[in-house]
Amino acid sequence: MTRPADAPARGLTSTEAARLLAAHGRNEVAADRRVPLWARVAAQLRDPLITVLIAAVALTLAIGDHPDAVVIALVIVVNTAVGVVQEIRAESAVSALSRLSAPAARAVRDGEPRKVPSAEVVPGDVVALAEGDIVPADARLLEAAALLLDESMLTGESLPVAKEAEDGELWAGTVVLRGRALAEVTATGTDSALGRIAALLRPRPEPTPLQRRLAGLGRVLAAVAVGLCVLVFLLGLLRHQPPGEMAVTAISLAVAAVPESLPAVVTLALALGARRMAARRAVVRRLPAVETLGSVTVLATDKTGTLTEGRMVVERLWTPHSTATVTGLGYGPAGEVRRDGPAADEPDGTGPLLTAAVLCNDAALRPPADGEADWRALGDPTEAALLTAAGKAGLDHEQLRKALPRVAETPFDSTRKRMSTIHRRPDGTVLVCLKGAPEAVLIPTVLAEPPELLERARSAAAELASDGFRVLAVAGRDVGHVPDPPQAAEHGLRLLGLTAMADPPKPAAAATLAACRRAGILPVLVTGDHPATARALAVRIGLLDASAGPEAVATGRDLATGAVTDPTGARVFARTDPRQKVDIVQAWRARGAVTAMTGDGVNDGPALRRADIGVAMGRRGTEVARQAADLVLADDELATVVGAVEEGRRVYDNIRRFLVFGLAGGAAEILVMLAGPLFGLALPLRAGQILWINLLTHGLTGVAMGAEPVSPGAMDRPPRPPDQHVLGSGVWQRVVLLGLVLTAASLAAALWARGGDRPWQTVLFLALLVGQLGTVLGLRERLLTGANPFLPLAVLASAALAAAALYLPFLRDLLDTEPLAWADLAAPAAAGVIGFAAARLRRYAA
Repeated sequence: MTRPADAPARGLTSTEAARLLAAHGRNEVAADRRVPLWARVAAQLRDPLITVLIAAVALTLAIGDHPDAVVIALVIVVNTAVGVVQEIRAESAVSALSRLSAPAARAVRDGEPRKVPSAEVVPGDVVALAEGDIVPADARLLEAAALLLDESMLTGESLPVAKEAEDGELWAGTVVLRGRALAEVTATGTDSALGRIAALLRPRPEPTPLQRRLAGLGRVLAAVAVGLCVLVFLLGLLRHQPPGEMAVTAISLAVAAVPESLPAVVTLALALGARRMAARRAVVRRLPAVETLGSVTVLATDKTGTLTEGRMVVERLWTPHSTATVTGLGYGPAGEVRRDGPAADEPDGTGPLLTAAVLCNDAALRPPADGEADWRALGDPTEAALLTAAGKAGLDHEQLRKALPRVAETPFDSTRKRMSTIHRRPDGTVLVCLKGAPEAVLIPTVLAEPPELLERARSAAAELASDGFRVLAVAGRDVGHVPDPPQAAEHGLRLLGLTAMADPPKPAAAATLAACRRAGILPVLVTGDHPATARALAVRIGLLDASAGPEAVATGRDLATGAVTDPTGARVFARTDPRQKVDIVQAWRARGAVTAMTGDGVNDGPALRRADIGVAMGRRGTEVARQAADLVLADDELATVVGAVEEGRRVYDNIRRFLVFGLAGGAAEILVMLAGPLFGLALPLRAGQILWINLLTHGLTGVAMGAEPVSPGAMDRPPRPPDQHVLGSGVWQRVVLLGLVLTAASLAAALWARGGDRPWQTVLFLALLVGQLGTVLGLRERLLTGANPFLPLAVLASAALAAAALYLPFLRDLLDTEPLAWADLAAPAAAGVIGFAAARLRRYAA
């Protein structure tokens, strides 16, 4: 519904508004549907390894081994519960971070201004906007006075945009920084610009790299388990063993072949990673995202608020006599104005320059309130930056404004590109102050300066602009009276200087990207900002060499016209729209890269969802970005992402370490059962003994491996190849080697015992168990670390339960073991030492 341009802004009646609300729906962008509990549980149980464990429960129940069935079922329940709880907790944390886009709007209803919920705004509504308001829907300007908006959450452009009624289109979710307006709503909800971007947020169907790897492993283990059942059963029948006993033994070996605590290890490692990330003020929305970050090969990051402070800061000052550098970040007074090597006889013009910039200014600064850490800007952030610079030079903007009250002004508009104010001095004379774009100020009709000075100022302005700064020219003069009209004062002024401001990089930005490169992660800058601004930032943070020219920056237009055929060839992108951000992410994924995308705006949402892992800013991020992301940074610090990458690598290393331990032990048990008869050991182990070994090694001890600390060199190696199998890079070879060593040590212990007329089966049982406990200690990256006390405690507990199996009568009867004399323990102890030594000698291969 639209209205003729000359129609009065009468708004709607309540009846019309109700009818339009029913026709168009609520002014809301559809959020992700809440997943029911049963669906969350079903998703956890669909994991292939969990499926194998469910089959293992059925097998153990079939053979009457109820204790093992209970243990394996407990692993399934714990794994499922932890995964579901983490997802629900993450959603709650994200909801706590969420801020409503525009909780209320001022709409003209029944001829009167009325406050209505923004969700009930409809096309045709006339809404009033003032400083600080969030635009509730797409709208056409009817009236505007000095209107300035922040559109960065939609466009990525860090600078505010001036709007006038003649050509003014407003977009939902943008923020009014200055001025006031009256606008007619043209589109709401999913029909708005915000809604159209949100429509690109289709669910990501692909599983994470870890899920893909473990799914493949689960299928392999399931096939191995079935094959072993058949093989061991048939071999037993060929040796004329009782069929019933061989069926029980075969099923027990099949259970041993499956490291049933792997899901628990994975879940514990991920949950601990998520907990550590929460301590670093990062909320993991989906548990596998922790490990996925460890696989990342490309980090695509936006600019404003992620790599930069998200606030304009004056960094350079130029006057006809000198130049100066301004230090400090934010809107607070911390920092100083340092003159750049002036000659002794040259005056310092920065004082008059900043005085005029303060007076020709409508912004204000507010000190931190209770519970806040930062100063806040009210009004145009560009003008607030000028006030901050003046404060660093020792000027009090409030005192200046009191001493030199404003008596007239000519407001800024997008045609003139400048504004001027007139102030009365205490002695009755009048001061004119003017600021604006260099091309609108450095001209003879405004300045009464020699052509040589104007040309020098233009050259300085051009050089600063090429370095990515936003440049403003400032001028002023004293006059005898207030000109009538005030605009007549904008002639014959004296040039006071230039101010160069930018949204500076965060102090840790360069170091963060350097850490990414050391870890083999390629950083890529993707922004909606101006190409010169993007290039300047890329140079400052080390993403581009200082010698890189404008051609090093690809633009959205280049992508749209086909001038850039391969987006993976560029490292900096500017003026990109939401769809182009998705195209960049998709191009990298098509090349096999594992991508992470950071962002905070609505325009980042689709790319956040399409990346392998989306990372949203929690404080300044929009709700759309947070809901699209896998990880939400509550502190908005990119360095937290590097910490998450480290946690991801820690998780994956621990999973692989457990697989070496679990599969090597399982292989040893299988080989002992297959090779034992060749050495005259007819039935090396009984079913109960196999399951007891499995319980003590794959149970508490195996799960404790998931809490091992990060390897010292985890962030100094490249990411693993995305297509690498979870047993790749030497892991399966190590499993085989350790399995053979444990098999040889255990069989040697059994043969030694049989030769000395000792209870050889009990010795073999204990040697195989202690050998695996020695292996788990040998696999530790840092042997004596106190970072994970649970592992040595778990090994001690398992050793105590192993002893109980020999010396407690009811366990002895259950497991068919015999007590051993102290001398008989030498062989099992030697097996433990051998397992430990073999693991230590090959620890760097894992």
